[in-house]
Amino acid sequence: MNGTPRRPGVMHPRLPLPEASDGDDLEGFLAWLREAIPQVAHYGIHSPAWDATTLHWQVALDANLNDKGTGFGGALAAETTLLGWCWTTLWLRARGRAQDVVIAEGQQRFLAPVTTDYHMQCFPLEADGIARLEASLAEKGRGRIKLVQRVYCGDTLCMEAQGSYAVLK
Repeated sequence: MNGTPRRPGVMHPRLPLPEASDGDDLEGFLAWLREAIPQVAHYGIHSPAWDATTLHWQVALDANLNDKGTGFGGALAAETTLLGWCWTTLWLRARGRAQDVVIAEGQQRFLAPVTTDYHMQCFPLEADGIARLEASLAEKGRGRIKLVQRVYCGDTLCMEAQGSYAVLK
């Protein structure tokens, strides 16, 4: 990483695409992400893992505490949004595509307080979501996918979010 501080209006350099079919070094991607989006360095995210169509990561609660000593809803919402963006970006990168991704729509449901370090997962909402995204990219060079993000403390589902992520031309 270049270590240059971010400035408004200046695009951060893209991370080079991985070699064909190698997939990303997830720790290297996370290091790049912390530099590209400075706020990410404060979230306590670690141990990213990709399992077929699901992206997972672990998060330290102490980096995301609110005044009540539980997980701050704003941080959780930002982390779920980021997780969906990462899922889409990593999925594209694995296919040799360096395209911009933005969230188009999102919603969250807070189900239980986050009281310990937690883990998050992200996966497509619809069974045919990946196939539809692939078809749209092939036809139009752009597309959308709906993703689900879940936050767990142990086995307890504490939050569920959904987002529609747009892949730009």
